[in-house]
Amino acid sequence: MQRGRRAGAAVLPVLLLTGVLLVALNMRGPLVAIAPVVDDLRRDLDVTAGTVGLLTSIPVLCFGLAAPLASLLIARTGVHRAVLVSMAGVLAGTLLRSLGSPGTAIAGTVVLGLAITVANVVVPVVIGRDFPGATNVVTAAYTAALNLGSTLTSALTAPLAEVVGWQAALASWGLLVAVAAAVWTAALRRQVARAAAAEAAGNAPPPPPPPGPTRSVWRRPVAWGLTLAFAGQAFAYYGTTAWLPTLLADENGMTRAAAGISSSLFQVLAIVGAFAVPALVAWWQRPSLVLLAITVVWATLPVGLLLAPSLWALWCCLAGIAQGGGLTVVFIAIVRRSGDLTENRRLSAMVQGGGYVVAATGPLVLGAVHDATGGWSVPLLVVLGAVVVMAVAGTASAGGRIDDEDEAGPVPVPAGEDRRG
Repeated sequence: MQRGRRAGAAVLPVLLLTGVLLVALNMRGPLVAIAPVVDDLRRDLDVTAGTVGLLTSIPVLCFGLAAPLASLLIARTGVHRAVLVSMAGVLAGTLLRSLGSPGTAIAGTVVLGLAITVANVVVPVVIGRDFPGATNVVTAAYTAALNLGSTLTSALTAPLAEVVGWQAALASWGLLVAVAAAVWTAALRRQVARAAAAEAAGNAPPPPPPPGPTRSVWRRPVAWGLTLAFAGQAFAYYGTTAWLPTLLADENGMTRAAAGISSSLFQVLAIVGAFAVPALVAWWQRPSLVLLAITVVWATLPVGLLLAPSLWALWCCLAGIAQGGGLTVVFIAIVRRSGDLTENRRLSAMVQGGGYVVAATGPLVLGAVHDATGGWSVPLLVVLGAVVVMAVAGTASAGGRIDDEDEAGPVPVPAGEDRRG
């Protein structure tokens, strides 16, 4: 009997880790799914390019504006159940968007944006709560899965659409959402059973101490610093993602198709950066220095394209590594700079909320600057400016040397709100 309990305890982290990665695959993939079939979508729905632009900008705006509401939802439902609510919303939005009318496409996109916002806030909290001592590595795997989801969706949606049509191709990604929800449900049930068994055996953890005074994250300079750092990272990423294919086509004489394939280097190499950052943090023991190094590599894209545009492949690869690493190190800093899991949730909501509001303006600002100047030099300087903001604010806020006690992550939340599944 005791051996069976030990086996169950060993399975739980693996099951949860699998769930985290499956959830992450569904947190960016649905947002880029329409890009490969945008021409079919415009033709069948008879919509303008502006309407299609809404289908890509609405979710990012939701990430910013709805983050405080997502934090409140997580406080009411508990972290694990909030993930299930998120996956249910992603599934509903995916199916609604594929019904074949402009109204349902926009409505489905809004539902997707709201649902993924919940996941954006809650998954870092899950990592800090359920993987103490391994938060850096799990954060890296989570960030890599975000980019892998985008890559898979971008690569496979068009071939699927050729066989079954664009509507069924978009809807088919709901199967991956269902798998993620099923694995997460199994992990949640195992957690409940494990807690009940521990209570019956008299091995339940002691009740939490009475809650002490809660400090507002809005009054913490480190919270504002991390928000600015994330805003710089996200602005540069979304602005670059939107305009890099066009820039490469204009500056290097590529066809639009070739430029689109070439710019995928910027996305794929993010997986390398996601896994490199925890190793650097463990080696240097200073997240602030890691973040500074990442921004230096990030800056090679705008500077390189200004000075040596023919080496675009090198700059795309380096910046791809940097943008994946930048996201990872900010998430690591959020977990590390939180005193408990309630503060983790609130800090995550503030940083991502403010950052994504700024990020939503990235494509618009770069496009407007390009139209006003007639070239790409000034837009690239704007990207460089965003990276500089990330460097200054992030280096001041990510934290200095890591002591042994910091590796455990946030302490268990004293209040009852986050003790629910």
